[in-house]
Amino acid sequence: YKQAWEEDKKKIHITPDIPQIVLAKANAFNLSEKMYRSSFEETRKKGYDLRADAIPVKAAKASRDIASDYKYKLGYEQDKGKLVGFRSLQDDPKLVHCMQVAKMQSDREYKKAYETSKTHYQTPADALSVVAAKEAQDRVTNTNYKRLIHQYMLLPDAMSLELYRNMNQIQSDNEYKQDYKEWFRGIGWSPIGSLDVEKSKKATEIASDRKYRQHPSMFPFTKQNDAMDLVLAKQNANIMNKVSIWGESQAGIHLSSIP
Repeated sequence: YKQAWEEDKKKIHITPDIPQIVLAKANAFNLSEKMYRSSFEETRKKGYDLRADAIPVKAAKASRDIASDYKYKLGYEQDKGKLVGFRSLQDDPKLVHCMQVAKMQSDREYKKAYETSKTHYQTPADALSVVAAKEAQDRVTNTNYKRLIHQYMLLPDAMSLELYRNMNQIQSDNEYKQDYKEWFRGIGWSPIGSLDVEKSKKATEIASDRKYRQHPSMFPFTKQNDAMDLVLAKQNANIMNKVSIWGESQAGIHLSSIP
């Protein structure tokens, strides 16, 4: 089945100048790692000449010195231990400089003048804003809005006053419960023969277990001796009696052992 295809496959010839072949070669050249690094490798083989006073070298040295912690602390390490014996902080220029910087950066010193001057405020008494505020206060004040009515005298035996007293006594909860608190509270009393007492007695009789269930001893009963169940119980008791069974077995053993 594949013999004809295998033979034809070996006879196929493609010309090298067709667009597909040219494009494939160009793609292989672009993707080649060797061709990509060829110019760099040739330049590296030729070598290079870098002078000590070249600009890149000087820039690198300056950057190294700037970033160096040793160079940063060199002046401090050299001066450390030499500035000893100042009588006060004002004699040390570095400490004075640090104090000045701290004051400039202090938020408290920054707001000190404002905090001192904010309470000193003066305004004329006839200013427009002050007069307007006084007028507004007079209008919204509760003193001028509500005025008390005039005072009048009421006779102690006036009919309206007596009526108010009676109404207060009727509506008073203390007067309403006075008899209960003084006389009836704490006194136990149950009338015999009342409806509640009789209902309680009937409920007790209904819920009584003694009257609901009567004991069997209250009913007379006589059992016959020749009853079938009684005779059967006696026979079962004799069968299950281990003493009688053991005695018969011992008697049989003794009788069989006699010559």
